[in-house]
Amino acid sequence: MSGQGTEKSLDFKNSSRRVLGLLKPERATIAGVMLLVAFSVACNVAAPKLLGRATNLIVQGAISQKFHSQQQLDAAIAHGGKMSALLRSLHLVPGKPMDYDAIGVVLLWVALIYVASAVFGIVAGRLTALAINQTVNRLRADVEAKLSRLPLSYFDKQPRGEVLSRVTNDIDNIGQSMQQSMGQLVNSLLTVVGVLAMMFWISWILALIALVSVPVSIVVAARVGKKAQPQFVAQWATTGKLNAHIEEMYTGHTLVKVFGRQQEAAAVFERENEALYTSAFKAQFISGIIQPSMFLVSNLNYVLVAVVGGLRVASGQLSIGDVQAFIQYSRQFSQPLTQMASMANLVQSGVASAERVFELLDAEEQTPEPEHPLRPAELRGLVSFEDVAFRYDPQKPLIEDLSLKVEPGHTVAIVGPTGAGKTTLVNLLMRFYEVTGGRITLDGVDIAAMSREELRSGIGMVLQDTWLFGGSIAENIAYGATGATREQVVEAAKAAHVDRFVRTLPDGYDTVIDDEGTGVSAGEKQLITIARAFLAQPSILVLDEATSSVDTRTEVLIQRAMARLRSGRTSFVIAHRLSTIRDADVILVMENGSIVEQGSHHELIAAEGAYARLYQAQFAQAVAEQD
Repeated sequence: MSGQGTEKSLDFKNSSRRVLGLLKPERATIAGVMLLVAFSVACNVAAPKLLGRATNLIVQGAISQKFHSQQQLDAAIAHGGKMSALLRSLHLVPGKPMDYDAIGVVLLWVALIYVASAVFGIVAGRLTALAINQTVNRLRADVEAKLSRLPLSYFDKQPRGEVLSRVTNDIDNIGQSMQQSMGQLVNSLLTVVGVLAMMFWISWILALIALVSVPVSIVVAARVGKKAQPQFVAQWATTGKLNAHIEEMYTGHTLVKVFGRQQEAAAVFERENEALYTSAFKAQFISGIIQPSMFLVSNLNYVLVAVVGGLRVASGQLSIGDVQAFIQYSRQFSQPLTQMASMANLVQSGVASAERVFELLDAEEQTPEPEHPLRPAELRGLVSFEDVAFRYDPQKPLIEDLSLKVEPGHTVAIVGPTGAGKTTLVNLLMRFYEVTGGRITLDGVDIAAMSREELRSGIGMVLQDTWLFGGSIAENIAYGATGATREQVVEAAKAAHVDRFVRTLPDGYDTVIDDEGTGVSAGEKQLITIARAFLAQPSILVLDEATSSVDTRTEVLIQRAMARLRSGRTSFVIAHRLSTIRDADVILVMENGSIVEQGSHHELIAAEGAYARLYQAQFAQAVAEQD
């Protein structure tokens, strides 16, 4: 939270290796990139040598014109002192005019080489963008597939905004970091190798002087980079926390205002934002030290090369053109080193994001599907819980030795106080969680031996928390059955009493709503989800407080519709309002994960146990509210 680098330290080496592993499917493209970059670098490396040749031609022509005879030149060499060696090395021809044709040919070749280098670079850049975007596309697909394989417990423990940050911000940052660093890194490495070879070719003494800057540069980059790594980890961790807070506050912005928590929410935002600012500032500032430090080393190296090169020209051991070329090479040599050092912040930021994405990809998945899944010969809806045990926390048992048999077509109501395990029972039936003991069977087949898709395709759910997506009302209802026709959608809407309010909307069933259901009331949203369940025509129906958001009149209509929907189907009804489940075939009363009572409404009232106490408490509350 403080952004002081207290997050888990970055495993830079292994994470970097894994990022490079993502590029394996693009081996052919990357090989083409490296070949094109090599051609581009070769052209850039050859050009200074040719320019040095042009310089020598110009110097030879300019000085040759000053001497009118060989005797005059020999006399100048004999009495020239320190200039004698220089004049001797130039191979002058007295009276020879400037060879503009030869100079023009050299400059033309230089121009063609630079154009070729640019073309190779452009094509390499396009291939690099192709390879990286395809890699990021696969990574997004892998993350999406991973999310579908994660158990519900993972999402229960992770803030939604944190997961979204990993799926969006972190993957985008990986792509940007690879895009800005990969091609440039290859170019810089090949440039260093090519330039170094040319420098040794021209003068091994000057080359060794230029190499003095390499260990200094490595030490600077390594020390600064090591200090920047934990700050990049903190930066992206706090980004996830900030996104989680923003998403949470936006989702519940109405409640934040109702309870007057705007200042408190703003204070939390300010704290998270300050933590992000601190870690981001430190990461960028520390890594930003690298480039000016490298420039300093480069400039000192340039001074040494210029001084020593000038002395060797004066002694006739090097031509002016060779020194000019070497000075260009020294710049070309230090520039990629500086670029590679300055890319350290990009690479570290990308690897920090990659580690967060890899953490998601490495999360424990739900138990794999059976190799040869079973399925009931006929799906009738016979559900049996046999000595079922379950616990969210391994140290805290929730359900122990629960046994229950539900006959096909029967309606089972599950009641009890909050935290009794009512919804957990349904989650186990849907295999959102796996039982830790015993088994659950559907028509005699252990549901653990069935594929999740096969199991859930026969179960329809209506939850207390409604879920709609951005689209028309008809599309939201049709979500319950693939390929549903408009007639089937309307029929389901009528059964769920959705049709009556949809007809009052300007665009009817084509009215577009967003994922928050803006434009329809909470009760109407619930009705739409109930219509979705009608359309699915499941063999087993799960209603988790499905009428909690509708008014009394609508609830009566829904109860009648539900009675028709439940006819011939096994139904599990979780309810707090006991008046809604009086006609259930069996009522289960749960406390602390165990079934303490079961029977019909009249049997449980007569028993004067837990159910009777709950019923009397609700009846007394209703009377008090009327008074």
